[in-house]
Amino acid sequence: MDYYSILGLQPGASVSDIKRAYRRLARRHHPGINPGDRQAEGLFQRISEAYETLVDPERRRRYDSAESSTGASGDRKTFEFTGFDFTAAAHGAQAATFSELFAEVLHPVPKTETRAEPGADLHGSVSVSFEDALRGVERQLVITRQVPCGACRGVGEVSTPDMRCSTCQGAGKLRWARGHMVFTKVCVECRGTGRERQRRCGMCAGQGRSVRSEAVTVRIPAGVRDGSRLRVPECGHSGRLGGRNGDLYVDVSVRPHPVLRRDGDDLHMVVPVSVHEAALGARIEVPSVDGPVRVKIPPGTQAGQRFRVTGRGAPGVSGERGDLYLEVRLTLPPLVDERSKELMRELARLNPVDVRRTLTESFNSQA
Repeated sequence: MDYYSILGLQPGASVSDIKRAYRRLARRHHPGINPGDRQAEGLFQRISEAYETLVDPERRRRYDSAESSTGASGDRKTFEFTGFDFTAAAHGAQAATFSELFAEVLHPVPKTETRAEPGADLHGSVSVSFEDALRGVERQLVITRQVPCGACRGVGEVSTPDMRCSTCQGAGKLRWARGHMVFTKVCVECRGTGRERQRRCGMCAGQGRSVRSEAVTVRIPAGVRDGSRLRVPECGHSGRLGGRNGDLYVDVSVRPHPVLRRDGDDLHMVVPVSVHEAALGARIEVPSVDGPVRVKIPPGTQAGQRFRVTGRGAPGVSGERGDLYLEVRLTLPPLVDERSKELMRELARLNPVDVRRTLTESFNSQA
């Protein structure tokens, strides 16, 4: 057998060339990469034999001097390992080669996760009117969430009749050869029992959860503010293996009101007042979220003056309500006839007051 030809080398190749050629060919023809391929397995054995002969200085010397017929093949032995650690067991020039090769083709089997996992949170949003935010309201929110699979009840596996494990064919162990070495390990599918009791759920592909859309009733409390975030417990994604469900967080958007403005728990509103009502005083009726409110405007009321109506604001966290503040805006009557204009002129003659006197004095005092 021409070991140099098997590795694609010429006689006299360096040890580095031999290792490089072996790694390249082993990765290509390794049985772990070509499962069930008898030809690849046989070729890999010849590659391994050629490598082991040429990488060893003494065996290579005997081979080169035509003594390898007994040294390379007649003394071949097969070793069997259980749970062999290549990184710890390979020594000398072959250590890096073995660790690099088998680290790529023999991936460790991940452990089965058995711990409970909490479900992820969900996020949604609702928009409510200004009045509904003050009174409180309920809204329906359609969400898509993960729920326990109905077929396997969230386990990810379904029970099957006690049959022979299809992975190890009932042996409880897996056995494979790598060159001169034979390895065995416990079958991870049946955990060494050789019998198959459960299989992966086909409905959820072993995830234990399925996706479902459902309507959730979200209670918007009275007095909620724009931008508030509400929490609906355990309405998020379901947990795994008995883990707690996630929560649903709902962001609330309050649409603005055309008249009312909110500041904390207080409400503010601008109220138009006619000139004669402000001058003579009056009782006026203004709207509110609780119905009409009667407010007394005292004589001589000025523009911009504010009046407070207690307990007619927004509900607070403590349950107490804020106040309603009314800001006066004077509204002049339309002077559409001469009689109205004459009355205004007479009012000016009877009250010759310089209404800008205070403004002028304050301005001059800063000069």
